[in-house]
Amino acid sequence: MPLPHPVHAPQSAGSSDLGALPEWDLTDLYAAMDAPEIERDLKESLERAKTFEASYKGRLAELAKDNVPALVTAIRAYEDLEDLMGRLISFAGLVYAGNTIDPAAQKFYGDVQEQITTASSHLLFFGLELNTVDDAAVDAALGDSQLEHYRPWIEDLRKGKPYQLEDRVEQLFHEKSVTGSNAWNRLFDETMAALTFNVEGEKLAIEPTLNLLVDPSADKRRQAFQALNETFSGNLRTFALITNTLAKDKEISDRWRNFKDIADSRHLANRVERDVVDALVAAVRDAYPRLSHRYYKLKAGWLGTDQLNSWDRNAPLPEADTRVIPWDEARQTVLSAYDAFSPQMSEIAGRFFDKGWIDAPARSGKAPGAFAHPTVPSAHPYVLVNYQGKIRDVMTLAHELGHGVHQVLAGHNGPLMAPTPLTLAETASVFGEMLTFKSLLAKADNPQTRKIMLASKAEDMINTVVRQIAFYSFERKVHTERRNGELTADKIGELWMSVQGESLGPAIKLNEGYETFWTYIPHFIHSPFYVYAYAFGDCLVNSLFAVYEDAETGFQEKYFELLKAGGTKHHSELLAPFGLSATDPDFWKKGLSVIERIIDELEELDKS
Repeated sequence: MPLPHPVHAPQSAGSSDLGALPEWDLTDLYAAMDAPEIERDLKESLERAKTFEASYKGRLAELAKDNVPALVTAIRAYEDLEDLMGRLISFAGLVYAGNTIDPAAQKFYGDVQEQITTASSHLLFFGLELNTVDDAAVDAALGDSQLEHYRPWIEDLRKGKPYQLEDRVEQLFHEKSVTGSNAWNRLFDETMAALTFNVEGEKLAIEPTLNLLVDPSADKRRQAFQALNETFSGNLRTFALITNTLAKDKEISDRWRNFKDIADSRHLANRVERDVVDALVAAVRDAYPRLSHRYYKLKAGWLGTDQLNSWDRNAPLPEADTRVIPWDEARQTVLSAYDAFSPQMSEIAGRFFDKGWIDAPARSGKAPGAFAHPTVPSAHPYVLVNYQGKIRDVMTLAHELGHGVHQVLAGHNGPLMAPTPLTLAETASVFGEMLTFKSLLAKADNPQTRKIMLASKAEDMINTVVRQIAFYSFERKVHTERRNGELTADKIGELWMSVQGESLGPAIKLNEGYETFWTYIPHFIHSPFYVYAYAFGDCLVNSLFAVYEDAETGFQEKYFELLKAGGTKHHSELLAPFGLSATDPDFWKKGLSVIERIIDELEELDKS
């Protein structure tokens, strides 16, 4: 199970000033890697999966037609097994994320992954066979009140029917994932975690090296950039091989399943129409000159130059507050912002701090960035951050806690329907960031402070919208070109530079060495075409926040209903109560106009 990775760049700080940083307590899942309950549950998973297969394989059409209560019983048994196996793989994945270079954690994660794949192969028939049941029989069966509860899951399952293969081929794809895509994902993670970067004679891991790209010193930023390029360049063969292999692996799967477009499998998983995503991408690319190009020209002027070097793109502004923010202050900042919107939201987020659900320190070997992992509804989510005391670290914390609140609220839907499509999964996280930003902005006591805060927010939004759509464009180019043969590292770098130049604009100089920076983006490896979900979420939340600021009453209740829905409703159903529709041609322009207005204000502040 590939773990999610962040969009946010981590920040730097001296750890001695951060206060006590929490490490998560995973005992709500299992006590330890050698806990006897793990061996027991692995054995039980396999035995129950075999029994399930023997009991129901070949019978689903009959049950749908003549014995709907028995079909409901089967779905509930399937759901229980999903929860049990999800608990096991979640624990193994979180242990591994805590230290990806620990041999014991590596072996444990690999062993559990293999055993879960073996057990789940006995469940694979269930969804495949349900999709062979006649539509009329399924429609009639859904008239049963108990089966009606599972309607969203069944309907989503059947959307994949046109792309479904013969059972034994599906089983082969499933079982070989351990030695195929999952293995290449793991190779990427372990390679990246083991890399070192030589900065002024000191060997650093990737987190602290990336952190130096936001250091106040231009010289340190340049040195970090050069160190990153040096190490990335030394490992280009490995990263090019991983990229080529996974792109080819996806092409094989897409061809067998008859997906027409290289991103259609992602759109299906996200329950979003291709034309909606295409409209988003077109709107963002059309807005590049009004957003990133214009902002970076402003920033170059603030830094006293006509063109920013690549390592200066995220440089702090002159007079920016670069103090270290202690963990306790970050906690209070986020929870108070959440509380001003909804005490319930703050209370749920507070559980993560109070109950050991957060892992905050930046440790050697720890997975980079940040994520919120939902685990299973019978347990609770966990949040991983690499907290280093900068304002963007506070925003990242607000972002991941938004995910966590969403996952807690959606959990009541059960293992099959709690998971939210990626496009909507970013709603609560980006909304949580916006609440925190607005709370801090309200405290700005002079124009200069306001300007710096607005600039920081503009950069975050550009990184979330413009940069992620550029990433999506890059992936499309890579996967398209790969269909004509293997790509050299130089060719991948050429594609990378083309989309970066288009998206960042003339005020950013793409220095020699920047062509290797595609190598470290985990989204490309773990979840192809994932990245547009960030832009989708940001634009959606911009529109949603405008509704919130104009609403007199009732918004919080409708917002919580959206979060509680989990994966039970289509985006059109969830947005309708707010008067919003992602199919409206102007929807994306409204979201992007929020970023434009921030840049407008920055230009006005420059004149005053």
